[in-house]
Formats: sequence, structure tokens, C-alpha cells
Amino acid sequence: MTDRVFNFSPGPAVLPLSVLQQVRQNMIALPGVGCSILEISHRGAAFLDILARAKADLVELLRIPDNYRVLFLQGGSRLQFSMVPINLLRGASQPADYIVTGSWGSKALLEAKREGEVRTVWDGGSSNYDRLPPSHESFVNQEAPYLHFTSNETVQGVQFRSEPAAGQVPLVCDASSDFLSRPISVERYGLIYACAQKNAGPSGVTIVVIREDLLDRSSHQLPGYLSYRNHVQEDSLYNTPPTFGVYVVGLVTRWLLDETSGLGRMDEINRRKAKQLYDVLDNSEGFYRGHAQPACRSQMNVTFRLPSDELEQTFLRQAHERKLHNLKGHRSVGGIRASIYNAMPFEGVTMLRDFMQEFRDTH
Repeated sequence: MTDRVFNFSPGPAVLPLSVLQQVRQNMIALPGVGCSILEISHRGAAFLDILARAKADLVELLRIPDNYRVLFLQGGSRLQFSMVPINLLRGASQPADYIVTGSWGSKALLEAKREGEVRTVWDGGSSNYDRLPPSHESFVNQEAPYLHFTSNETVQGVQFRSEPAAGQVPLVCDASSDFLSRPISVERYGLIYACAQKNAGPSGVTIVVIREDLLDRSSHQLPGYLSYRNHVQEDSLYNTPPTFGVYVVGLVTRWLLDETSGLGRMDEINRRKAKQLYDVLDNSEGFYRGHAQPACRSQMNVTFRLPSDELEQTFLRQAHERKLHNLKGHRSVGGIRASIYNAMPFEGVTMLRDFMQEFRDTH
């Protein structure tokens, strides 16, 4: 294990070491099955048990009410950008409402426009998405088919700490980059979707939590795979599901339940990790300049700039030498981005904090 680095990648991201060890241990043959998770039938008893346990763990972790269904799909958030309006906007008499707080919200809006009429109720683009809408703003059309928002923007490093007020309008959330990082009130949402490769598992599997009454909006005329109704009716087995991804998601949910003691404890840990880095920013006398406004900062993606491009390149090079990898910021924001998802160990964040302090003192 001495060859492992601290991986601050925005995704695919770091996984819990104990999960990786269990995958390695059981890769050749699952206990009692005699063959690998990569080989077993998705309709066989072994995988159906894996699927059922992963669902049950998600229900327990998120306290999902009985009138919601959990799906394991493919295609990532990009496909959900289309599936949401295809199922919930098609045929609606009113436009769907979108809150745009960063790069991923912009992409979701673009895909929705291909399907029907949409309305941008708030857009932070004028300040390069460094903030969120004020919580007191009430701008939702109560006749809208849904209100869409992105709970955490990985590129800009802004995160909602509570859900936007939607009234009776179904709230739809792209929770890809902070899913399972904290408790949420699922009953406030109509639909939550998340690609797994941030906090929940490997790339290739997408989790959807949908309220049952919204399934009635899925037209029977939709292409088969694009219908939420079909996936619920077939219990995520409409086609061959991403079996390995579902298996690892199940291991991660067990890790959250057994080793982390649930999402409340995970949220506490994530707050402490993020505070270490933001304290360095705030006490650097302007050497480090955070992109997000303080009240809107993400616990998952800490984004900041240094005084010059040359210093940023030096910072990245020296960090890499210390096994602090994948810290380069997105090209639209530049600078540095430290993605500190659930599985990033406290030790890695502390090492980055110490390096940041030393680098600032030196330069």
C-alpha cells in the first residue's frame, strides 16, 4: 500500500481502502458463488441478493420513504439530463424551472431545451458561478412540472446546504457529487439522481430515487430504456445492469453504515476536512483566493487560485512530488481544485493543509 497516493481527483474519485481490499479479495470468486462478480448472471440469485441489499442500504442510509423507488441505471448524469425532461416535461403545459449554479447545471439546462420549454429562474453566470441564489428568493412557478437544481457544482466549488424552496413543485436534483455525503430529507424531492463515481462507487452506474406518483408521467410511447416506468417495473433489470458497479455501491453503503456510522457522522467528518483547507485560505492574507463566496462553499470541492499561473504550476508540481495528486482546477475556473469526497482520508487533507501553509510561507 506504500505506492498509493492521495487522489484528489474530481471523479472517478477515491474509494474507501477497505472496499478496494474486499473487491480484490473476492474478485476471482464471490464467497459461496464460485465465480467472479464480473461473470455472474444479472438474473441469478447471487446478483439479485446483491441488488436487494444495495437498495436496502440506500433506503436505510437516506431514510427513503415507502412511496419512492430506487433504480440503478447507466449513462451517468448526462443521460439523466435528458431522461428527466423526456419523462417529466414532455406534454406539460408549463415550462420546467431550472436553477443554474455552475457548469453541470448549464449542461442540464441545455439538454432540457431539446425536449421542451424551460425557464431559467436563476443563473449565476455573471459572476462565474461563485455563489448561490439567496435563500429568501421565491421564484418558482407553482404550475411548473418540476424545479431542477444541482446540489454541488464540482467545477466551481459551490454547494447548497439546504434545498431551494419549491412549494408543491416536484424538486429534481442532480446530486452526483455530494450524494451520500450527508443526510437529506428525501421526502422534499420528487427525483434525485447521481452518477456514482464521486462518493458512492465506480463509474458506470447511476442511482435514481424517484417518487412513485411521477412515474405516471412516463409516456408509454417513450423509447424503452428512457422510461423510468419501465425500469421500476423491471426492478432495474430492464436491460443487463452494471453489475460490478452495483456490487461496489453495495460495499460502499456497507462501509458508510458499519465503519462510518451513517450519514450524520459522514457529514461531520466532511465538515472537518473542508474546514482545514478553508481555514488556510482565509488566513493566507490573500495568497490563496477561493473561487466560491464563503457562504456558498462546497464541502466536496475546494477551489482556489494563487497569485500567478507560474506559482500554480509550481504548487501542482511540488504537491505531486508529495503524493498529493490530481489537484489541477478545471479550465473554466483555473487554479487548484481539491476534491475531498467521503473516502478521502483525513490524513490526506491534513497533508495538503500542511503543504499549503508551507508553500505560502515559502513564496
